[in-house]
Amino acid sequence: MAYVITDDCTTCGACISVCPVEAISEGEDKYKIDPDTCTDCGLCADECPFDAIKQG
Repeated sequence: MAYVITDDCTTCGACISVCPVEAISEGEDKYKIDPDTCTDCGLCADECPFDAIKQG
């Protein structure tokens, strides 16, 4: 199951650089994760300083 970015996202960008499949991109007011590309590795959730990424 792909990870999702919650409204706690501050668009700091910490998650983008650690995603090995480039599944994270800028959304309107927070980053978003493409569920078709996400491999469920969890690196983004580990990197997020605001705990804004959860397993969806």
